[in-house]
Amino acid sequence: MKAVLCTKYGPPEVLQLADVEKPTPKDNEVLIKIHATTCHIGDVRVRSFNVPGWQKIPFRLMLGIRKLKRPILGMECAGDIEAIGKSVKRFSVGDAVVASAGFVFGAHAEYICLPEDATHIKNGMVVPKPANMSYEEAAAGVATGGLTAFNILKKAKIQPGQHVLIYGASGSVGTFALQLAKLAGAEVTAVCSTRHLDTVKSLGADKVIDYTVTDFAQSPERYDLVYDAVSKLPSSQAKKALAPGGIYLSTNKHSGSGGDITTDDLLYLVGLMEEGKLTTVIDRRYPLEEMVEAHRYVEKGHKAGHVVIVVHSAP
Repeated sequence: MKAVLCTKYGPPEVLQLADVEKPTPKDNEVLIKIHATTCHIGDVRVRSFNVPGWQKIPFRLMLGIRKLKRPILGMECAGDIEAIGKSVKRFSVGDAVVASAGFVFGAHAEYICLPEDATHIKNGMVVPKPANMSYEEAAAGVATGGLTAFNILKKAKIQPGQHVLIYGASGSVGTFALQLAKLAGAEVTAVCSTRHLDTVKSLGADKVIDYTVTDFAQSPERYDLVYDAVSKLPSSQAKKALAPGGIYLSTNKHSGSGGDITTDDLLYLVGLMEEGKLTTVIDRRYPLEEMVEAHRYVEKGHKAGHVVIVVHSAP
């Protein structure tokens, strides 16, 4: 099968399209024929090893000292189950699914094997694909950005009527955070760049702020929650905008290890997508063969929502 290998840590050019052995599912695994995956900021950070200084040693130990232990990146996908192990009960051949590969990686390929019964993101998770969404729409971030936003916003315990500010509201995490805060009944102010104002308005933002023009912290408006979805906001600036008793959260600082993200969380988000209450935003699409270009684009940090990689054309 075709797969994109990360040959070492470095710039996008370290990625190479190669022929590798097609995986065979173990007794408890399903083999997924991938129709769509994403180029996620997590993939870019792992490939370039762009992590905070205090994380460098543990990440090297987990990912690989000189090069990746698992050279095929890719943290999420949507596709069809092509084969199942003899112990699999939940899925059948032909089922359409959404999957989180998590830090197992492996979704930048034509096929991937994942356990059917994994209960949290560390080992990968597989759930049915919403029937009302295309493979590309289903792959676009719900199993990464959506889960990250949901996991962090749970800490805030948003109440109806609260004022919430999402900084970086047009990104892969921010687009979901905006929608989830609205579903919780909050009044949401979305902060993004000029070219993405219409995108966040379309997702339901009550107010929008163009950070290239206005510093929200200088406004008299105060918020019950300021959530930095891109981890680029100085905490001192965020805290200036908090109401008494308000909460400041940041993706990098407050997401933890991800060990508390479960299959139930993914099923909940997919259920919202099935009901039409949660949508995904696709910025660009690239074929698997153009993964280097996809990484270059994501690394610029200006995308809206998600960059989808088309692997197999949907039936």
